[in-house]
Amino acid sequence: MQTVLVTGSAGFIGFHLSMLLLRQGARVIGLDAFSDYYDVRLKEQRHALLAETAAAGPGQFLPVTGRIETPGLLGNLLASHNPDYVIHLAAQAGVRHSIEHPRAYLESNLIGTFELLEAARAHPPRHMLLASTSSAYGANSEMPYREDQKADHQMSFYAATKKSTEHMAHSYAHLFDLPVTMFRFFTVYGPWGRPDMALFKFTKAILEGRPIDVYNHGNMQRDFTYVEDLVEAIRRLMAAVPERPEDGQVPAGDSLSPVAPFRVVNIGNSTPVPLTDYIAAIERATGRVAQRNLMPIQPGDVPATWADATLLHRLTGYVPQTGIDEGVARFVQWYRDYTSTDAPH
Repeated sequence: MQTVLVTGSAGFIGFHLSMLLLRQGARVIGLDAFSDYYDVRLKEQRHALLAETAAAGPGQFLPVTGRIETPGLLGNLLASHNPDYVIHLAAQAGVRHSIEHPRAYLESNLIGTFELLEAARAHPPRHMLLASTSSAYGANSEMPYREDQKADHQMSFYAATKKSTEHMAHSYAHLFDLPVTMFRFFTVYGPWGRPDMALFKFTKAILEGRPIDVYNHGNMQRDFTYVEDLVEAIRRLMAAVPERPEDGQVPAGDSLSPVAPFRVVNIGNSTPVPLTDYIAAIERATGRVAQRNLMPIQPGDVPATWADATLLHRLTGYVPQTGIDEGVARFVQWYRDYTSTDAPH
């Protein structure tokens, strides 16, 4: 039985990844702080569902409550459980929130990642996989985004902290021969999603007959990635352990570092979708017409994202493929069920 430490296991992506691993027979150490950035009850219900799934087998689930930036916490976990893999998803999320509350991002994203890297230095796992973001591409206008493009002009403090974690992890990979894969997510959505994200807010407002705020007057495009596709890609990347090139030569199209067992990988649907089409999918799923409140673009936001997932396919043989109509319909059904019972199911 493989042991996997998942940080942020009560979060949206961490929950889905932990569920997938448990169903495949892994022993999951799930660490989460249950921060109040959004409804803690939703996080508690996710963890309860993970425990229920583990009880039915074949996997095992050990929940741990704590903040990743707490000195020694991660070191003790790695020393005690000797995980084969570490998947680092815990972070303070949200582009807009980072403008008003930057210290939370400094503490969780930078100091928390530092604590993890120090723990792995002392107790090396087989492979570390750390979450970054498509926001790291910042002001890049050449699309689709490729991992070998420069990403030097982040547009928000959130993006800046995530890009910084890539640099931090690369230095540890180089100095201590720690195999590290950083994955850049592209607008993840699906059941059990975060209440601060567009799909949750739009669905709630439309079903309640309230207008939705549509930024940049709807002139936005996103590479919407269904959460179950995303975690399947992460699961497959676990086996794609990067190796330091002996001669410093990197194959064309690979983001492998020439001096470290370190790689950056996009995980996206490879299809930019206009925001207006996304809203139309919600309208079809809810059977309601949205009232639109057209707004200017928000500070720190970018008008478009689009992933080149060629490297992901090369490494794993897999690319996300769930279309927005299918993915949005699954979310809306979950949302209706969740709000009618307000309990795990």
